[in-house]
Amino acid sequence: MAVHTNDKNGWRQCCIGENATIRQAMEAIDSSSIQLALIVDDYLHLKGIVTDGDIRRVVLRGMSIDTPIVDVMNTNPVVFHPEDSRNYVINHMQKRVLRQAPIIDDNGKVLDLYILNDLIFKKRRSNIVLLMAGGLGTRLRPLTEDIPKPLLKVGSKPIIETILLSFVENGFSQFYFSVNYKSEMIEKYFSDGSRWDVNIRYLHEKKRLGTAGSLYLLPKDLNEPIIVMNGDLLTKVDFGEFLDYHVSENAVATMGVREYSWQIPYGVIGIKSNRILSIQEKPVHQCYVNAGMYVLSPEAVQHVSSEKYLDMPDLFRSLIAEGKKTTVYPIRDYWMDIGQMDDFLKAQGEYESVFGEKVIFEEGS
Repeated sequence: MAVHTNDKNGWRQCCIGENATIRQAMEAIDSSSIQLALIVDDYLHLKGIVTDGDIRRVVLRGMSIDTPIVDVMNTNPVVFHPEDSRNYVINHMQKRVLRQAPIIDDNGKVLDLYILNDLIFKKRRSNIVLLMAGGLGTRLRPLTEDIPKPLLKVGSKPIIETILLSFVENGFSQFYFSVNYKSEMIEKYFSDGSRWDVNIRYLHEKKRLGTAGSLYLLPKDLNEPIIVMNGDLLTKVDFGEFLDYHVSENAVATMGVREYSWQIPYGVIGIKSNRILSIQEKPVHQCYVNAGMYVLSPEAVQHVSSEKYLDMPDLFRSLIAEGKKTTVYPIRDYWMDIGQMDDFLKAQGEYESVFGEKVIFEEGS
């Protein structure tokens, strides 16, 4: 999430010094619609907060409004940092029933203020989302013998329904499902998408086309980037931010990537000829791996010029070979690829804590 340094919410009007009184806090709160006062030092370092509700409670208890604000302020408030994702912030604010929360830097300086209503009223996006739902799911047999993997339930919903709802929460409403294996079951469950107030259309793979081949079946008149995602992923990525990052980079294609670490369980010996140069005990190696989600500009989609098998890494390799700008978007939010039975069982155990039910309102609703 980008660093917030502006004052669009008028949070500076709510800042008062440590020598202020409850009366002055009330005046600061009344001067804005935020219902919160931030107690800061001369350099905007956060010392505490007090809400309109806090003040009402202490006044009802008979406390004088000339009482120093430091006697009643919350010195350990919930705060967020610029790198926290939108979904992370929304989830934690809703769980703690917070209507507003400050954003601070590593030194405790206030940068901005999150207002929950501003976060959950999502911008509508017209970009197409393509969900790849045609795989055989062989590694999850026998579960997938009678049902396609995207319809396997994790928690109370099919995997691909949770994916759909995550996109809806981020303002997307135009979907294509690329289907093949037991496609009639997916089409029966989702139909045209009206149950979720979205539009779902289907790309029918007459033969398996890989993770990129079905791009050829999309309309040829695309004029804005699309998001492509595997239909067996569970994630809390903010897809709007993913899309905005791609646009800001002026990229032809952007790949979501995930950091992967593994440890060698032995001491690794660095040698030259027969001499030992170094010894590393059980070193940890790190790299980035493909996370199965992509933003593609129309130029990248048009690069798929025939209806043949093509995987997404091969499309990226082709774009790279031609000198096209391809970028990566590191994913730090929750992410789970449900490729094997262990992953499926782990996702079942984590679903409730990660995808707890919440209400997200759209603009104009």
